[in-house]
Amino acid sequence: MNEQSGREHPRPTRSGGGGGAGASSAYPGAVRELIEQLSKLPGIGSRSAERLAFHVLKSDMDSAMALSEAIALVKQTVGHCRVCFNLCDGEVCSICDDPERDHGRVLVVEQPKDLIALEQTGMYRGLYHVLMGRLSPLDGIGPSDLTIEGLFDRIQGAEKVSGDTAIVEVVLGLNPTVEGDGTALYLASELKKIGVRVSRLARGLPSGGSLEYANKAVLADAILGRQEMG
Repeated sequence: MNEQSGREHPRPTRSGGGGGAGASSAYPGAVRELIEQLSKLPGIGSRSAERLAFHVLKSDMDSAMALSEAIALVKQTVGHCRVCFNLCDGEVCSICDDPERDHGRVLVVEQPKDLIALEQTGMYRGLYHVLMGRLSPLDGIGPSDLTIEGLFDRIQGAEKVSGDTAIVEVVLGLNPTVEGDGTALYLASELKKIGVRVSRLARGLPSGGSLEYANKAVLADAILGRQEMG
């Protein structure tokens, strides 16, 4: 009796595991591969990957191939600007190549998506420099792992896009995190040695915000960045 009980007890566990594998293997190999690749995208779990895969399956051939060609085109043609490291489909991005912009001012950001967010405001008409990350000693990311040397080269005149405009101000637009602030402090220290003016994007209370919901860092920046009225 005990032997029978010992043999029969684990069967539901094995059956349950096999059921999951069986459900997965019910898909054709190409569909399984598509789901697996989609699930590697940020924020996409297995369920979302399945929905996307079935959306592709239900789409007509032209729509599916248009998606495939768009992905291939991005990988084949889009790289980084040799001057500021923004995304571009040539050697120099349209921002660096624009003679109407202020070439004497450079705003430093962490990633191309930060540049895009700032550019969409329409409030800044200078150039940019994308670090492609931020300093993080715990993760082994140091100055040589970012595009910091390229920034210094630009300021010291090793990289010029048009004319002889000297860079007179570097604006630090890094994210307000521990790593972002650490990177900003490092850059400010090194840039002052070169003799260029260094500033940073203002921080503080957002319009319509409430003091009681603001954290200490935001309140501190709001106090330090206060402006005279009248």
